Amino acid sequence: MTINEKQDELIEDFELFDDQLDKTQYIIDLGKKLSPIAEEYKTDENLIRGCQSKVWLHSEMRGDVVHFEADSEPTAQISKGLVSLLIKILSEEKPEDVANADLYFIDKIGMSSIITSRRAGGLASMIARMKEFAQRAAEKVS
Repeated sequence: MTINEKQDELIEDFELFDDQLDKTQYIIDLGKKLSPIAEEYKTDENLIRGCQSKVWLHSEMRGDVVHFEADSEPTAQISKGLVSLLIKILSEEKPEDVANADLYFIDKIGMSSIITSRRAGGLASMIARMKEFAQRAAEKVS
């Protein structure tokens, strides 16, 4: 599946919900399904700056694709759900595709009405970190 196909599928999933509370619960549920990362990756280097909660993102190349995994402190259920959305869309893709991805799903699912402006800042930081890693990986490949 391409990044855009994954986004379209996610948009369809969110269309099943009528209100923001249900969408928020779905985000939390996605976060609960995210496998925790190894303790060795919960470092300051992997900490996402700009999040109101502690969220760690580990990025690595596996063959010719980018692999992302993340975790958060236990009380950061929405933040963990948000990073799980990004992982669902961007992980296991070629680095140049991640670096150049237009993440239109964020607007299409009405994210601005689901999360606070502080969480939106954290989401932007997560995206920036993933795209920066992918960009550096793409430059190494070319």
